[in-house]
Amino acid sequence: MITGVLNKLREKNFDKWLPGYARDVGRRALAPAVHGPRHVLFAVCDHYEPLWGDADDAHGAKRVEMWRSGYPKLVDRFRDADGRPPRHSYFFPGEQYRPGYLDALAELARGGYGEVEVHLHHDGDTAATLEAQLLQALDDYAKHGHLSRDSEGRLRYAFIHGNWALANGRPDGRWCGVDEELPLLFRTGCFADFTFPSGPDQCQPNIVNQIYWPTGDLSAKRCYETGTRAKVGEVMRDRVLLVQGPIGLARRGLGIRLEYSALTAHDPATRARAKSWLAPGIHVEGRPEWVFVKLHTHGAPDKQGASLLGEGGRALHEILTTQYNDGRKWILHYVTAREMYNIAIAAMEGKSGNPNDYRDHVLKPPPAAS
Repeated sequence: MITGVLNKLREKNFDKWLPGYARDVGRRALAPAVHGPRHVLFAVCDHYEPLWGDADDAHGAKRVEMWRSGYPKLVDRFRDADGRPPRHSYFFPGEQYRPGYLDALAELARGGYGEVEVHLHHDGDTAATLEAQLLQALDDYAKHGHLSRDSEGRLRYAFIHGNWALANGRPDGRWCGVDEELPLLFRTGCFADFTFPSGPDQCQPNIVNQIYWPTGDLSAKRCYETGTRAKVGEVMRDRVLLVQGPIGLARRGLGIRLEYSALTAHDPATRARAKSWLAPGIHVEGRPEWVFVKLHTHGAPDKQGASLLGEGGRALHEILTTQYNDGRKWILHYVTAREMYNIAIAAMEGKSGNPNDYRDHVLKPPPAAS
């Protein structure tokens, strides 16, 4: 029986992250209590793939139009503590570039409903072929007013890896091929990676529930397995920041479920799930009152879109605005991936108080959202 249980756990790749999760639970148990209200920095990072399931261009356009017209209708009734509506981060796949799709997302950005970042599915690449794909995507997106620029005018972007295979993370090398991907991402302007968690996928790292800097040999396969927790007083400006969403074991009725921060039509937001997202208290060490909650989804496919733009999305934002924005225990801030990064850097630089003041701390909004 014990052997069977262990085999089942390995099939779900629990062995890759449960030790790290146990360390995280222990850390939380020993952490001092946080006094006063806690600020919730909430971001939905969407692997936004209009052509998912081999859809043709016309079907993809209908999916994008559903979001262009439907998202404002859904979220306009909700506001965070700063008076802002929910803000969606559309990680758009470079290989699915269609001008009309990016124009529609630019309209959402102009309305204050979110921003576009970079997603990419690739396989069997070298550093040179991957770099060419990334630079092409940056050029394509910038034509539509997407992506921020730094003080030197250089395009900057957040990234989510297709099929979770960051830094050639699969044992078989599929869906990437480039061990040195993290330095390459940084070289092309990436400021933060938002790929993880990916459990139960085999690419899931042993580091969980953290904002952290990768350390060690950054040209090594799965170099994201080694890192140092982001903390007040230390900013590494020569590498990509890794921003994780919550992962762990949570109660479900009389049983236990795997919570890995995915919003789906089959697994929408509930009060119990929201509680499990806040439980890890992901933060920059030394600033525990700023809690970072990064969820992910695949919002373009029809069933997923119908849920996120319908009852599933309504339930999510009703829970957040009624349970986590009372001004005494919780203060809610809807943020994009770029804003989440800016606030994390502000925390590392010793900033405190209201994180709303630091949404544009390092990187300004892209032209489409300005």
